[in-house]
Order: sequence, then structure tokens, then C-alpha cells
Amino acid sequence: MEHVNQKFLLHVIADPMSRRVLLDLMLTNKEGLVVNVRVKGSHGSSDHEMVEFRILRAGKRMKSKLTTLEFRRAALGLFKDVLGRVPWDKDLEGRVAQASWLIFKDRLLQAQ
Repeated sequence: MEHVNQKFLLHVIADPMSRRVLLDLMLTNKEGLVVNVRVKGSHGSSDHEMVEFRILRAGKRMKSKLTTLEFRRAALGLFKDVLGRVPWDKDLEGRVAQASWLIFKDRLLQAQ
């Protein structure tokens, strides 16, 4: 929990999950993002409890949208070439970790 606090994360499960012991972690970096966390009983013969929760976005219920990439169809050579042309030294010079990460992520998404 000390590490969780150091990273400014919030633990949102307060109820015991199994045999009155708090075993599971559900972490978020934003208060109010995960709400209505409830222990819902066990599934079948398992001694673990199910957890039900809601994730909110901008005060609204967020619809689940799962996107998967088809790596078998990816032009990985082109992807590598595009990323290889980025002047990383120039783009990241003098920047702190968070700014460097945002630039890296942006270039990666552009290449994708």
C-alpha cells in the first residue's frame, strides 16, 4: 500500500473478497472514476467473491468499447521505418520523463 500511495493511486475495494480478508486490489488514479464497487457473492464452488463496479467518464456512464489490432495484417517493416525516421534525440532533448512519454506516444500513434 505504501507503493500505491507513492504513485498517487487510490484503492477502491473496501470489502473483504474471500473469507473476510481483503485480497484483491482495484486501483485508479482518479477519485470518482470507479464507483459502486460491490462484492456480489461467489461464482459456483469458488471461494472468491465477484466484484461489480461502474467506470465513469466525465460524470457519465462509460460504454464498453474494446478495440483490438490485427497484427497479422500489419506492415511492421513500414512501421519500423516510420519510427526510424523520427529525430528522437532532437525531439526528446531536455525534456522531463512525462513530456518525453507524451511525445513518444504521439509519434507511435501517428506511425500506427
